[in-house]
Amino acid sequence: MAGFTYSSLKTAIQDYLDSSETTFVNNLDNFIKTTEERILKSVQLPVFRKNVTGTLTSNNTYLSTPDDYLSSFSLAVIDGSNNYSYLLLKQVSYIRDYTPQQATTGKPLYYAQFDEDSFIVAPTPDSNYSVELHYYFRPNSLTTLGDSGQSWLSENAPNAMLYGSLVEGAYFLKQDPNTIGLYEARYQEALATLKLLGEFKNLRDEARNDQVKLNAGAPNV
Repeated sequence: MAGFTYSSLKTAIQDYLDSSETTFVNNLDNFIKTTEERILKSVQLPVFRKNVTGTLTSNNTYLSTPDDYLSSFSLAVIDGSNNYSYLLLKQVSYIRDYTPQQATTGKPLYYAQFDEDSFIVAPTPDSNYSVELHYYFRPNSLTTLGDSGQSWLSENAPNAMLYGSLVEGAYFLKQDPNTIGLYEARYQEALATLKLLGEFKNLRDEARNDQVKLNAGAPNV
């Protein structure tokens, strides 16, 4: 299936579900945005990964997440020689048990997602530390790009975008469970294909990085 623009996806949803009722049409954006969120939380794609740097401040156990943060890939402390020390991702309960007293300070070794807006680290930083966060981000929704706009998902995962939106729309219209189940099955098929694409890209990136390291370490002849 060819990719969708914002306008063509809305039209397809209405055509498949055979509805142009005003309340339904007014909720098309919600169907699309909910589907985008489902996809992004189900598949980790390298195209939606980036790095930012920041600072862990002395005696402060919290670090703010970026505005477009979706999930963490890695968090590292960077020393003055540009050496990276990667923190281990844990649950908040582990962090609390590890440092029951915030006064226990040192170089952070662990981190956890405390809430939607922040991480918590342990032990409590004993000084300021430069850090680099490698994370999956939430891209701009197709619904913000104008009628002729295309997002990466609408262009590269059109079936997932369509059938996921149809699931949401069919629920909204209170259609029969068999119809909803059919759309959900087609969505899951498209999602499985997208996951394979993401895994392939990850493996390819890892292989490329390994080759770069080998080439860098090869003796000159």
